[in-house]
Amino acid sequence: ASAVMEAREPLRDLSGALRAMLARVREGEPGEGREPFELSRFWDALGQAFRVTSQEATKLSLTFSGSPLNSAEDCQKLSEDVQNAILAVATVYYWLPKGQGTTLRKMVRDASAEVVEGMIQLTEAILSSPLESLSQEQLISTGGVWEACEQVSSLPRDNQAAVVLALAACLGVVKDALKEMEHALVEGQDPYSDIVEDEELGFRGNRDTYWSEADRKLLSSCMGLMKASKACLKKVLGVVKAYGKADSPEQITQLDDIADIGNEISPSVDELALSMYPPMNQLAVRLNAAKLASVLKKVLEITKTSHVCPPSEEGWVQFLSGAVDHNMNKIKSLTQGEL
Repeated sequence: ASAVMEAREPLRDLSGALRAMLARVREGEPGEGREPFELSRFWDALGQAFRVTSQEATKLSLTFSGSPLNSAEDCQKLSEDVQNAILAVATVYYWLPKGQGTTLRKMVRDASAEVVEGMIQLTEAILSSPLESLSQEQLISTGGVWEACEQVSSLPRDNQAAVVLALAACLGVVKDALKEMEHALVEGQDPYSDIVEDEELGFRGNRDTYWSEADRKLLSSCMGLMKASKACLKKVLGVVKAYGKADSPEQITQLDDIADIGNEISPSVDELALSMYPPMNQLAVRLNAAKLASVLKKVLEITKTSHVCPPSEEGWVQFLSGAVDHNMNKIKSLTQGEL
């Protein structure tokens, strides 16, 4: 048994080394390369690094899936190969300069970190599984590394594609929030009907769980603002798809600006939605609505002044800006007494 323990020793060191690399991937700054950066060469190298890592995970898993037992030297070599594969992933990720776009870099960083995390999990699964057997945990972890490595093929290839993905994700969240709210608002529906009766809370007949007439008036303008959020994201996503380019530093930066402010829409929608449930605090609703309205106005402004908005698209920017103001003004007048 001591021979077996000895063979596993390199894995303990490997686990520590991988954790250190994970921290570097998560926190490290990109290197601005000496030679001119070529996006296509970068993708070839990253694809290769992910493929090699996937193969090393398979080898590592097979080696520790039963007898015959490998020598300590073999295990040491295997451990070094894994480390080199992960180092290659981190190194290639570091090649990607910030100038290619922060939205793109974040997605490549997350994908690289997932590969390293997967390998750490696999190493720990092997260390904690019974000797000379293939645990369920180890099988799952091996599959996890394969999946993380396959992600490289679906990563966006430039900042325009990355921003399209980011905005589409935000739109999905906003659509869900809107659906949920519409569901809660169905006439006479108690939004807390899924919460079981509780002796201490008293009956649900308590008016705290329903909206007053004044609440309902305010709700319709809040819903107007939520619908405007969805329309904004849909329209911005459309023009980024149609006109977005990532050929010049200026275009790349403009796309990042759109993604950054676009990312603020869904949390702002969520905060507004949460404050809309009874018992409603109208002042909180007003403040959350104002925050969302200012985010939306900023998104429209940034989009309008960027390359993704030719004159032919300015009409809807104007229209949505008006819709945001209209709903916000109604919310202000309905909550005047709260200030």
